Parts: sequence; structure tokens; C-alpha cells
Amino acid sequence: MQAKHKFSIALHGGAGTILKHLMSPALEQEHILALKVALDSGSRLLKEGASALDAVEASVRSLEDCPLFNAGRGSVFNHEGKHEMDAAIMEGTLGKAGAVCGVSGVKNPVSLARNVMEKSPHVLLCGEGAIRFALEQNLPLESEEYFFNQVRYDQWKEAKAEQNILLDHSSSNSDKKFGTVGAVALDMNGNLAAATSTGGMTNKQWGRIGDSPIIGAGTWASQESCAVSCTGHGEYFMRAVVAHDIHCLMYYKGLTLHAATGLLVHDKLKRSGGEGGLIAIDKLGNIAMPFNSEGMYRACCSQDGQEQILIYKS
Repeated sequence: MQAKHKFSIALHGGAGTILKHLMSPALEQEHILALKVALDSGSRLLKEGASALDAVEASVRSLEDCPLFNAGRGSVFNHEGKHEMDAAIMEGTLGKAGAVCGVSGVKNPVSLARNVMEKSPHVLLCGEGAIRFALEQNLPLESEEYFFNQVRYDQWKEAKAEQNILLDHSSSNSDKKFGTVGAVALDMNGNLAAATSTGGMTNKQWGRIGDSPIIGAGTWASQESCAVSCTGHGEYFMRAVVAHDIHCLMYYKGLTLHAATGLLVHDKLKRSGGEGGLIAIDKLGNIAMPFNSEGMYRACCSQDGQEQILIYKS
């Protein structure tokens, strides 16, 4: 009989200039509650013996369904006033992965990414082709009204008037947020998985794609090392191949999870001008949630009952 491992799970709802004095108590509590609901969605499955893959999909779906976060229902508007969403999912046992980019109307892009992984011969599908595949798989699609959010719409109008392409733009330039959601998990069978989902950049043009759906850049999982989901300025994360580089530092150089993630976030990324953070979990269930911005929506829990839900640097 296979020995049971202690499970762990962590998730994020984006990083950036998230300052306590800019957040109303009511809005702060809304974010904490949403993170708690998403955390419970995944941890409950792990407690029941479900796979890490099921857990990360469930947690990310919960965040996609919440309009507070820039993914799924809360996705920002692109230059044409539409929604183009990206997502990826990966499991660590065989290294299987699935991803989608530039999709519209799909209620839960992370579930579409899982279908790409499990029910197609491909890893990454984009645009209309990905939507056709979603229809073939009978995945839920929603109207534009479902994705409409007045706050996001106002952000887009302001960004367009200023001719800016910004990350989760708001009316205050100091209130910059990198809108991505993600989850990583270790299940009781010792399997790792990671998932990431995003609505991208407000007012983005030309079919811009960030790091979230790029395997090895924004999402990674390997039984040999760790599972990683990133959030930040995607161009920098892609150039640094952040998620896979953490794996390499652990697998080839023998660094611990905390050493590897800290080196990437606080040294390599920072030196290149990259801002953001990530969540990661190793095969022993250790969790790291480093970021070099002012804050990051994040939460984690493990089988021993320890639970954290955090927003700010402190």
C-alpha cells in the first residue's frame, strides 16, 4: 500500500501595489473571504483524497468565478472592449500540461486548459480554435454580459483615453495590480500540480499573451522538484522562464524551495526590472509565496491545520 503524504495547497489572486491604506475595510474583507472560499474549494478535495490536479482546478475555478480577480468573470477589457483570457494547468507525475490563450466567452478557462491536456494531443490552443474545442467538450460558455464589470470597464475607458496598456489598471497609478490567479497543490499520494489563469492586461492589443499559459514561464509542475504559479509583469517572467528556472535550481543545483524562489523573485527578476511574485510547493509539502511588489493576494493551508490568508507585505 502506498504511503499517504501530508497534503498542502497554496493560491494567489495577483500581486502589485496593494497597500492597506488604499483598501477599504469592506473591500479587504471581500478579498479575504474570496481567498478563503477558493482555498476551501481545493483543500476540501485534498482532505477527501482527491488529486492535486482536481484541487488546483477547483481553487482556480473559484477565483475565476469571483469578479474581484482578473481572471474568468473578473477579466479586464482589451483594446477592442472584449475579454481575452489565458490559462494553463500541469501535473507533476508525467509532466502533462494543457493551456489556452486569447479565449473569449469560456466561463472557466482553467477547465478548458485541463481538457486540452486530457482530451487532445496538444498542449496549447489559442483563440477561435480553443473556443471550438470548448464547444466540442460541452464546456460552459457565457455571454458578454456575464463578464461585464463596471470597475473593469471604467479602468479600460481610462486606460484607452490615456493610450496606456496597463496591468489591471486602476484610476490611481500607484494602485497597480498584476491580475492573475493560480494554485499549487500536493496531494496525499505525493503528486504535485499547478494551475494559472488570467484576463491579461487592460487595453492590450495585437493578441498579446503573457506568461500564464506558457508552460515553464508562468506555470510548472514536476515530481522531481516543485509546482509553481506566477503572477506579475508577464514579459519579464517569460524572458526569465521563471517557473522552470525554479525547478532547475532545485533539481540541478540542489537548492531548497525557499532558496530557489527567493533567488528568482528577489534577485533575478528584480535586477531585470520584473515585478510580481509566485506561489510554489515542493514534494515535501513546503510552501513558498515570495513577491517583490507591495503586496500579493495569497493563501495556503496544510493537513496539520495551519492556514494563512494574506494580502500585504507584513
